[in-house]
Amino acid sequence: MLHLLSDENFNNDIVRGLLLRRPELDLVRVQDVGLEEADDITILAWAAENNRVLLTHDRATIPNFAYARLTAKEPMPGVFVLNDRLPVRQAIDDLLLIDAWSDQEEWNGLVLYLPL
Repeated sequence: MLHLLSDENFNNDIVRGLLLRRPELDLVRVQDVGLEEADDITILAWAAENNRVLLTHDRATIPNFAYARLTAKEPMPGVFVLNDRLPVRQAIDDLLLIDAWSDQEEWNGLVLYLPL
């Protein structure tokens, strides 16, 4: 099972759908851990400290900061960048499939763009 963290502006319909379909999913929101309004660097650092893959729609800045962590040889457990035009049901299906058929370590140091 993956350990996930959803970004502040991540679609809450996706979060609710994920948790409705798989209540045991290990998913927390930045709002749940006191990171509301935190900058991207802080969120990525928290995700790394807590070994959580970040879910985001932010294609503009998050990937660059994630790659900067890698360049600096800092831990980066992974980022899933979902197109914000991706239908909610497809986003949920894709994320649950990834969770069911992969391990946390497989995403270490990777930025994945969905849909593929």
